[in-house]
Amino acid sequence: MTRRLKIVLSVNGQRHAREVPVRLTLGDFLRHELELTGTHLGCEHGVCGACTVLVDGVTARTCLMLAVQADGTEVTTVEGLADGDRLSPLQQAFIDQHALQCGFCTPGMLITLTEFLRENPQPAESEVRSVISGNICRCTGYENIVRAALAAAAAVRNGDPA
Repeated sequence: MTRRLKIVLSVNGQRHAREVPVRLTLGDFLRHELELTGTHLGCEHGVCGACTVLVDGVTARTCLMLAVQADGTEVTTVEGLADGDRLSPLQQAFIDQHALQCGFCTPGMLITLTEFLRENPQPAESEVRSVISGNICRCTGYENIVRAALAAAAAVRNGDPA
């Protein structure tokens, strides 16, 4: 018999109470229990970054974190970055700068860069490259992703809400 525990957490501002198997990953919980499929599962070893979310404002790899470890936390997924129909400045910059192709890495990149840009509103290109080095993209070559991050930082500094 699989042991189960009750957890209560907030995901994208909405409270959820569930009883889950103790070995269920946070990534599988988000995708299968809450049907938030924007969090992608790639390597399932914490290497690729596709499953990155914010847990209490700090990036975490959901393939390495159990759902029970998220009990009592605030989780933000890629679905929580927009304000209703209004994209975040970073999401808009990804569109404007053509910073995605297949889109598999995009949620993890957006989450990673959201945390980074919150702490570093005027980053150097080398800093952006360093912070995304933990997120694997097989399509874009990173150039447009870096350009999008710098454009989003500039937009926020200039007071552009989106």
